Amino acid sequence: MNLIDELGKILDSSRVVLDPEEVEHYSRDALTPSRAFGAAPLLESTADVVVKPTSVEEVVSVVKLAGHYRIPLVPHGGGSGVMGALVPVSGGIMIDLRGLNRVLEINPKDRTVTVESGAILEDLANALNEKGLMLGHDPWSVPIATVGGAISTNGVGYRASAVGPMGSQVLGLEVVLPSGQVLTTRSVPKTSSGPNLNQLFIGSEGVFGIITKATLRVFRQPEERLFSTFRFQTFEEGFEALAELFAIGLRPAVVDLTEDFEGVHLYLIFEGYKEGAEAQRERSGRVCQSFGGRDMGPTEAIIYWDTRYHIAETYRDSMAKMFRGEEPRQQGRSFDYLHVALPISKVMDYRRRCDEIFKSYDIRVTEYAIWTEPELFSMLLVPGDRTNLEDIPKAVDQVLMLAQDMGGVMEYCHGVGIKLSHLLAREMGTGLEVVRAVKKALDPHNIMNPGKLAL
Repeated sequence: MNLIDELGKILDSSRVVLDPEEVEHYSRDALTPSRAFGAAPLLESTADVVVKPTSVEEVVSVVKLAGHYRIPLVPHGGGSGVMGALVPVSGGIMIDLRGLNRVLEINPKDRTVTVESGAILEDLANALNEKGLMLGHDPWSVPIATVGGAISTNGVGYRASAVGPMGSQVLGLEVVLPSGQVLTTRSVPKTSSGPNLNQLFIGSEGVFGIITKATLRVFRQPEERLFSTFRFQTFEEGFEALAELFAIGLRPAVVDLTEDFEGVHLYLIFEGYKEGAEAQRERSGRVCQSFGGRDMGPTEAIIYWDTRYHIAETYRDSMAKMFRGEEPRQQGRSFDYLHVALPISKVMDYRRRCDEIFKSYDIRVTEYAIWTEPELFSMLLVPGDRTNLEDIPKAVDQVLMLAQDMGGVMEYCHGVGIKLSHLLAREMGTGLEVVRAVKKALDPHNIMNPGKLAL
């Protein structure tokens, strides 16, 4: 009996996909060739078969079978990742986890939800809303992304200023290890009984195991949601105002300082109990004005909030058309969006040094941004009139390595996938050897999403 026959015994034939076009569709995320740079050839990789389990028992059986044949396994969530973390660089079995999509328990008293990893964030958020609760993780990809995918990249959402990234909201996990064993961690907010094993799977892109269930901290729907927009003459003024807000302990639910062709604007959204939201808005306004900020009222921030999912909705519709063969897969336009984390004191110097690098390559930065915390700095790059497109990856590597050299990291939002894995050893140093030792211990045959995290 061959692998496909054995998969057919675990799952019915309708949940074992061999059609080449459908398998190819599953083998891509939102990383386009134009943004993949040196990793672009890897985007030609495809899985050999896609399976669609609907229970943890089926996942265990597939993992054990893959281990027996020493065939690679790649977990698939919503496919909204932008770094190629789900690209099956060694072929093998793609596991579509969206069949594990049940919301198992919502506990308003404990403020927790237990949910299977394939649940779409939007569906989970809607289920919580019916109970007067709110999902803390609120990225642009809510209509597409899954719970497991968000945990595996430790994604950052709009509310991360107040509640942290997705990993901060994880209380407990159920994970199928490469051996087929099921690891279940206890769902508590704090432990000192040895290392917190949740952290092994948060942000690790599925290289240590397949997340099948999670218990998350959730939040009561706010009594009040207030909006403010401020305009600044310079990005530095806005940045200093934002740094001061955080220094005195103000953490608005949503923070976005952006400089683009329209100028420099700071969107602030305050959520929580009525008196607290009002006090935060009032004090934040005084701080922003003391740094030259001009109060523009709530309207622009309301529009920003109401349209935050539009990109994901457009992408979802486009992917559906490509899957049906109604339009070709997009190659992507020449641009890049970088997200680095640095100490607050180094952010503005980093920006100035990046500008010099980009100027030498005739690359334009059309947007600078601070998103959720003053340490988290982003840039949107496009080629200039005289840019040699082959120079864009060189410039990108230079500015990412500059962030590393200044004590920061090259990515705070999306993981590294295949796009940035070539810079990971430079960033982690001895830490990468530790990760490799853990990988060897848990996955001696390297079947679990091989080729990611430089493993």
